[in-house]
Amino acid sequence: MAVANLLMKTGIAAAGGFSPSVSALVRLCRQPAFIFGFALSGIAALMWFRILATQKLSTCYPLFISLTYSLITLAAFCFLHERISVLKMAGLVAIVAGITAVARG
Repeated sequence: MAVANLLMKTGIAAAGGFSPSVSALVRLCRQPAFIFGFALSGIAALMWFRILATQKLSTCYPLFISLTYSLITLAAFCFLHERISVLKMAGLVAIVAGITAVARG
C-alpha cells in the first residue's frame, strides 16, 4: 500500500494537482504512475480481504496501519524529498516499538 500511495502522489503531482472535476480525472488517467498506483491499491485491498478472513483483526489492523504509516513516511523522505522533523522521527521509533510489541503479543 505504501508503494501505491507513493505512485499515486507522484502521478497527481505530474498531472498538475487534483480538483474534483472531469478534466482533472482525465489528466490523472493519463499518468502511468497514478494508474499503476491505483491498480496496486486494488491488489492490496484483495490481499487485505484475505488477511481479514484468516487473521485476528486486533493484531493485523494495528500492524497494517502502523507499518503503512512508517513506510510511507520513510518513502516520502527518500523519494519525494519531504522533511521529517525530529518529533516525527521519534514518533516513528515509538510506532516501530509498538509494532514489535503487538506482533509478539
